[in-house]
Amino acid sequence: MPKIRAVAAVAIVSWAVCLLLETPQAQGRGGRGGAARPRARKALLAWADTRNGIAQHESVSHALAVIERLGYESGAYDTFIRTDSNIVAKQPLMTTGAPASGGPSLASVDAIFFLGHREVALDPQQRTDLAAFVHDDGKGFVAAHTALTAFDSWPEFGELLGGRYDDHPWNTAAGTISNEDPSFPATKHFPATFSLIDEFYQPKAFSRDKSRVLLRLDVSKMPPNPQMRRADGDFPLAWAKTYGKGRVFYSSLGHAAETWDNRDVAQMYFEAIRWALGLVDGDATPRPIRDGAALRE
Repeated sequence: MPKIRAVAAVAIVSWAVCLLLETPQAQGRGGRGGAARPRARKALLAWADTRNGIAQHESVSHALAVIERLGYESGAYDTFIRTDSNIVAKQPLMTTGAPASGGPSLASVDAIFFLGHREVALDPQQRTDLAAFVHDDGKGFVAAHTALTAFDSWPEFGELLGGRYDDHPWNTAAGTISNEDPSFPATKHFPATFSLIDEFYQPKAFSRDKSRVLLRLDVSKMPPNPQMRRADGDFPLAWAKTYGKGRVFYSSLGHAAETWDNRDVAQMYFEAIRWALGLVDGDATPRPIRDGAALRE
């Protein structure tokens, strides 16, 4: 399995390099271990505090590595990987309470890739800074899988992300996914419908009036399950939205490490990050279900 995963990761990186090889970002990047050359790349904070996680996911490390590698090899962005949360502030503090120096902060990055779990430890000022980072400063926020479970005690985060976690009725299962927006950068490479094995998170406190659904699980093809609590049968798996001036993307996909080696899933997150960074355009205007597609009654 590790050998297969390594081959898949190389294939994903090769795709990303080919995709953006001629971009100014790729041509201007510095090399690791060599002399730094001038470059003008965006900065991404890949943040995954899982200390309070229930059933912590072993895939988090690999997911962060994939995100970092895609940014570096393509030249689209530089990534700072952090599992601590003290840097999620405009003026981070050390554990002693004194001001920290160096490293990333909300004052020095352009977007966040978030894979946190449950009640992430942020004090009130950090929560204010994080919301303002997106809403007021117009920065990007891309969230994956377990991010839907985060900050349940913080109402504004639900507004920022667009939904809340409400279990996963089918745990890890094969599902049929409908692509509701083949024009959006993160989903244009997917076919109209496709199959995928994953742990599909059920969202609550979600409204199509506030978010543009990109991918949806076709629950009509899933076995009946009493944990399926969405009366309308609408089961979004990926969406894009704006929060104030900022761009927000979330997808449920990414439970297992192998999922991050799926080229289509990796490309989805890569393009979502580029969209959140403002490197590509994409319409996040909310709209009703695409083409009136039938949902389970």
